[in-house]
Amino acid sequence: MAIASGGGHWVQMCRINPAFEGLDVFYVSVDPSSVADVPGRTYYTIRDVSRRDRLGFAVLVAQLSRILLRERPSVVITTGSAPSLVALGMARHLLRARTIWIDSIANVERMSSSGAQARRVADVWLTQWEHLSGPDGPEYWGAVL
Repeated sequence: MAIASGGGHWVQMCRINPAFEGLDVFYVSVDPSSVADVPGRTYYTIRDVSRRDRLGFAVLVAQLSRILLRERPSVVITTGSAPSLVALGMARHLLRARTIWIDSIANVERMSSSGAQARRVADVWLTQWEHLSGPDGPEYWGAVL
């Protein structure tokens, strides 16, 4: 499962799509029109939420539960934002899926709020800025853009 919010998060996900060549990958994002970016792949649209949207989070959890139980991914990768963090936690705890968080390249000075929380649910926790990496994470493997 490859999941990302819209905007720059989705652009960065699309940039790493070649790494998924030959793999059984489905995509999840917040914009129905993003299906055009992943032709021939299964695509699900979820609600975009912020941490202040409690009702939205309830809807998101229901949507993600349906997707995760239907698809049962063994790995979940994300380039971020709040809905993706929820997905990583759910996949790890419900399905014992391996999880990968790649924090947005836009976060130059520090990890994003969701990115900082991702350390608890990501098996692989990455930053795209070498100066933000540390011995206890996140790790730096390079930049997407």
